[in-house]
Amino acid sequence: MNFFYSKDNLVALHFKYDQARRRFVEWVQNEIAIVPDFHKRILFSDEAHFWLNGYVNKQNCHIWNEANPQVYVETPLHPEKLTVWCALWAGGILLQKR
Repeated sequence: MNFFYSKDNLVALHFKYDQARRRFVEWVQNEIAIVPDFHKRILFSDEAHFWLNGYVNKQNCHIWNEANPQVYVETPLHPEKLTVWCALWAGGILLQKR
């Protein structure tokens, strides 16, 4: 049986948040009824960190392999990183690097 390298994201929707999602959808529908161009006022944003030493945050993924190599790799406690913040909205894209 061969296992190959793969990344599986473990992010899923949980039923306990269904009521909150429904309230949000109802709120957005009401806002659109009041302000027809409401969708143009929405801004989606996110922030990501890119480590310059090649480190990858594996918090939400599993990496499968056929054998356990028993290898330890020392890494610095606070490696250099580039932080990028991006926002999408009707007017375009906003981007900031830190």
